[in-house]
Amino acid sequence: MLRSKDDNAEILTDPTAFADEPRLHFALAHLRANAPVSLVDVPHYRPFWAVTKHADIIEIERNNTLWINAPRTTLVAAEAEDLDRAMVAAGTGLRSVTHMDGQRQRLVRAIGADWFRPKAMRDLKRAIDALAKQRVDEMSHATHCDFAADIAANFPLNVIMSMLGVPETDFPLMLKLTQEVFGRYDKEFQRSASHEGFLATLTDFFAYFTILTKSRRANPTDDLASAIANARIDGEYLSDMETLSYYVVIATAGHDTTSAAIAGGLRALIEHPGELERLQKYPDLMPTAVEEILRWSTPVTHFMRTATDNTEVRGVPVAAGESAYLSYVSGNHDEEVFDMPFRFDIARDPNKHLTFGHGVHFCLGAALARMEINSFLSELIPRLDAVELAGDPVLSDTIFVGGLKHLPIQYRLR
Repeated sequence: MLRSKDDNAEILTDPTAFADEPRLHFALAHLRANAPVSLVDVPHYRPFWAVTKHADIIEIERNNTLWINAPRTTLVAAEAEDLDRAMVAAGTGLRSVTHMDGQRQRLVRAIGADWFRPKAMRDLKRAIDALAKQRVDEMSHATHCDFAADIAANFPLNVIMSMLGVPETDFPLMLKLTQEVFGRYDKEFQRSASHEGFLATLTDFFAYFTILTKSRRANPTDDLASAIANARIDGEYLSDMETLSYYVVIATAGHDTTSAAIAGGLRALIEHPGELERLQKYPDLMPTAVEEILRWSTPVTHFMRTATDNTEVRGVPVAAGESAYLSYVSGNHDEEVFDMPFRFDIARDPNKHLTFGHGVHFCLGAALARMEINSFLSELIPRLDAVELAGDPVLSDTIFVGGLKHLPIQYRLR
């Protein structure tokens, strides 16, 4: 009989577990087999249900009226959660499209949607391909680098900041603030170990984008920042916090997750040299390779949903007001969906991974991320004459968004 509480699920509250892949995957595999819907009730966190099966995650995300984003979008400690809710109520807290539901979510999401549609992607492709070539050309001047920190972290950053209209001189600041937001549990990246340090980073983001908003409203330009600043719903601008939060989501998730996937993809190819050789021999496999890289790396570990009515998940009762943690990492390794899920297979097809979520909250920038990974690896892989690890890969401590922060490699380019 499946259990509805298993201590292995407590690992989801441990940031160090996401930097220790064998430990994490051992626990998640156990949960999928023995307690796929498990109650987690640990100190410092409000209780939640850990959902680890692909089918259950899909079903919850499809039913966006029974399961909503607010008020618990991601997992944070109860004290921080209370402070965040108080700030939102006061009109001073983060309120992005990922925190919204219903009609408001659809209207706010639509503001940036045109910038990520197929036509926009086609228009961007030449510039992204040129940037990929530039970055790989830079790699050719050396034989060693920290690929995650020196290359992967900067390529998608350049793309999204250029779309926003942020001047290139401010790219390093945007990278630093992003690393502080997503690295709030990582000693290398966090501003401080307290929630106040995280809020101080958000304050810096808000201050920067307040100035940008005023500039774009006074003098609109042809960039995404102008589209956000001047957007109106029912004739009214977005609220100040909706506007600023929109910028923050684009300026963080718009590059950090793709950087993690590019670095994770190269690591996977290095550690599976047969797949690297296969991709070099059959470059037309790049589209499926990109999907496998996205599944393999899963930079966004989860999102949460809260039940609006009494329901059940896989036969386990869930009461109205209780929250479910949707483990994308686990779903992307579900044995019932992926044949040999711990085999890295660049030709895997179908590949119904959950890396971009599902349903009405499907990642707005999915097409851009796919194109960036494809462009960069399509430039790099044919030119790789040799590549190997030059040290141990290092993953960030995280609960929400993470991936490789260091990938030392030595290589030779053609």
